[in-house]
Amino acid sequence: MAEIVYAVAGKVTEYTVATIEPHLRYLFRHRYLLEFLRAEVEKLRAKMQDVQTAVDEAVRRGDEIRPSVNIWLNRVDEITGEAEELMMDENRSCFHGLCPNLKSRYQLSREAHRMRRFITEIEMNGSFPDGVSYRVPPWNIISKYYEHWDSRASTMKKIMDALKDDRRQRIGVWGMGGVGKTVLVKQVAQLAWQRKFFTTEVYIDMSWTRESGRIQQGIAKIQEQIAYATGLKFEGSDESTRAAELMRSLKREKILIILDDIWKEIDLREAGIPFEYGCKILMASRDLQILHLLCKDMDAEAYFPVKHLPLEEAWSLCKKQAGVSLEENRELRGVAIEVVKECEGLPIAIVTVAKALKGEGVAIWENALDELRSSPTPTNIRGMDEKVYSSLKLSYDNLESEQVKRLFLLCGMLGYGDISMDHLLKYVMGSDLFERVSSLEEAAEEVSKLVKILIDSSLLFLVDDRQIQYSSGWHIEDDRNKFFRMHRVVCAVARAIASQHPHWLVLKKALQSGDGQKR
Repeated sequence: MAEIVYAVAGKVTEYTVATIEPHLRYLFRHRYLLEFLRAEVEKLRAKMQDVQTAVDEAVRRGDEIRPSVNIWLNRVDEITGEAEELMMDENRSCFHGLCPNLKSRYQLSREAHRMRRFITEIEMNGSFPDGVSYRVPPWNIISKYYEHWDSRASTMKKIMDALKDDRRQRIGVWGMGGVGKTVLVKQVAQLAWQRKFFTTEVYIDMSWTRESGRIQQGIAKIQEQIAYATGLKFEGSDESTRAAELMRSLKREKILIILDDIWKEIDLREAGIPFEYGCKILMASRDLQILHLLCKDMDAEAYFPVKHLPLEEAWSLCKKQAGVSLEENRELRGVAIEVVKECEGLPIAIVTVAKALKGEGVAIWENALDELRSSPTPTNIRGMDEKVYSSLKLSYDNLESEQVKRLFLLCGMLGYGDISMDHLLKYVMGSDLFERVSSLEEAAEEVSKLVKILIDSSLLFLVDDRQIQYSSGWHIEDDRNKFFRMHRVVCAVARAIASQHPHWLVLKKALQSGDGQKR
């Protein structure tokens, strides 16, 4: 019987000690528990700093931070703040580690123990096997009026195929102002990103190349934008040192660099952009010759023209901007289609006109149609001058010689139809439009050179079997009976410029001296 009593008493004592021991530890080992908490807080802070560094690097690359990472960082801030407050309470309640108040000592110790276990758990959750971020397209590239046009699907495919081709590092896209080059290259970039062709993409607006005085400043800007996208931190301060650093870095990258709206030739190697390895350069310009200069050793198939929209797609774009009323009102629909025809498939003109006339009645649309057909500058169509004409005038302003500018204006005054070299030569020879030209052969050679410049600048188009040819196939030795054409909107811009040009009378004389046929 005594043995049973002793056994029961032993068990009771064992359970009692097991129950009381942790509480006694809170009373007599509180200093140890608080030091242990302090060590765990320091470990968690170090872990947080590592994660924050990775987050900062991802942000510089343009990646999106995973929500779980942000939640973890916020929780770390909260728990470390709570731990610091607890340790401050310990300093306020105790003196040199002595806590005469047993209740305060017990509560602090127990909270330190609980918080230490919680911090250990948070630290374990701070490992992110999939990384702290994920790749997203580095810019919002879908234009609000863009659609997937069937007429441009083949061009898209050819550009994508070129991006996959290891033999091609530089790819050119060209076309007249407002035709949609920027939207196209951005859509290509989005598709390439979705298919994981590249680990980094960077878009650079090169419109500053219109101003020759900004070239050096622009090169520095290119370096900064690429470095920002790739997370490169320059050690050097001068451009040549940075170019070397950038070139070394890009040789390790699988990167797509988009140079959009190029107006003048620049030395890409001077900026630090390599022409080999995993670096691909997609360039867009109004001037085919600029792309030739930037890509001297490229296959001709690496240039891709951006064509005007066919009438069906142009009408669809107009309806999208102007609203469903165009389909509901049969009379309005007929006038609106004629307005769209005057825009000749140029997206910037279609969008501008449709927005300006949205919600208007038939009479307003008819007035707009009359203006488009008769006035060089339709002042009553909101945005047409500053958004469309001003944009196209930049191409005229960028022409280098006065002779090619005069020929451009003369072509605009000849009308909207097809123009043959023979007719153009008659106008030129019958006037003093060009100096030092004394024979038909000299005139033919000179005019052919200038026509090619205008074609390469997207201000004229070759015509074959009444169809526009989107290529630079005009050569001096070609048959003089070839035809070319000026886009209707470009023609209107040319006439508006001509009306204020100092050689206006010379241009009129050239027209009068021809065969009298206005085409």
